[in-house]
Amino acid sequence: MNINDILKSIRKKDILSISRTITQIESSNCDKLLSEIYPFIGNAFRIGITGPPGAGKSSITNELITKYRSLNKSVAVIGVDPTSPFTGGALLGDRLRMAKHFSDSGVYIRSMASRGSQGGLSHKSQDVGNILDCAGFDIIIYETVGVGQIELDVMKSSDLVIVVLVPESGDDIQMMKAGLMEIGNIFVINKSDRPGSDKLKTSMQQIFSLKNNIESWENPIIKTSIIENFGLDDLFEQTNNYYYYYKESGLKNVILKDRYKQQIEEMITRELQMKFWNKKRKSFLDAIFKKDQKDWPSPVKLLKKIKSK
Repeated sequence: MNINDILKSIRKKDILSISRTITQIESSNCDKLLSEIYPFIGNAFRIGITGPPGAGKSSITNELITKYRSLNKSVAVIGVDPTSPFTGGALLGDRLRMAKHFSDSGVYIRSMASRGSQGGLSHKSQDVGNILDCAGFDIIIYETVGVGQIELDVMKSSDLVIVVLVPESGDDIQMMKAGLMEIGNIFVINKSDRPGSDKLKTSMQQIFSLKNNIESWENPIIKTSIIENFGLDDLFEQTNNYYYYYKESGLKNVILKDRYKQQIEEMITRELQMKFWNKKRKSFLDAIFKKDQKDWPSPVKLLKKIKSK
């Protein structure tokens, strides 16, 4: 199929074409196709769900899918999983929590391997999001690995970031050190049927009171429990509230502009690195590493020598 035929199939929401295209994006360079789909993106609402391992991100994702489907909204999920050390593919354990949606034609779920990404999202996940946006999905949900460190990739890819915590998530300092408090728009204390949820909420409220928030949006903190089935309606209501704020405040244009700028910067960085590391420079660096460590030049001196090659 040529690019025009692929684009038409994607626009018709042909699942086979979408899946094949995503596989191609993961394994190779698809700049030409991604350029062709660009006029058709910017319509989907992208939600990033992040938080420490075991917080219940997949369960929250599953509940949001159900809520959006009740409004007849189509939903695509990009579940970024740890990379298998044996196959290099994604470990699919968390997708079992969304099993009831697999037969729903209005839901598309795709697992991607993190492939060493330190930000919690695969490097190619934003391109995959653009494919799903072009296909006409109303909602795109990114669910991250949940590494517990600053997941900046989530912010770059999402319009709304939901941070999922549990009562055992730790003290104020540990949460701030993890960076999760800085990137979230909505905070969920999941598994709130456990002891300590009120204490965690109070601690978080104290942290937010110290922030100089120039935006009119105030980060809500919502207690939920999948087992006890409470707080999920509140979460969905706040998600919709944020969506209206995102559209009416002009934040949508700001986010799209920032995302566009970041993509350009990343492309420039990749291209410059590819041009810089020619065969001669790579061979020179390999030769340095074969020497004893005490004979290595300082990084500044080494860079000057490499540039001269």
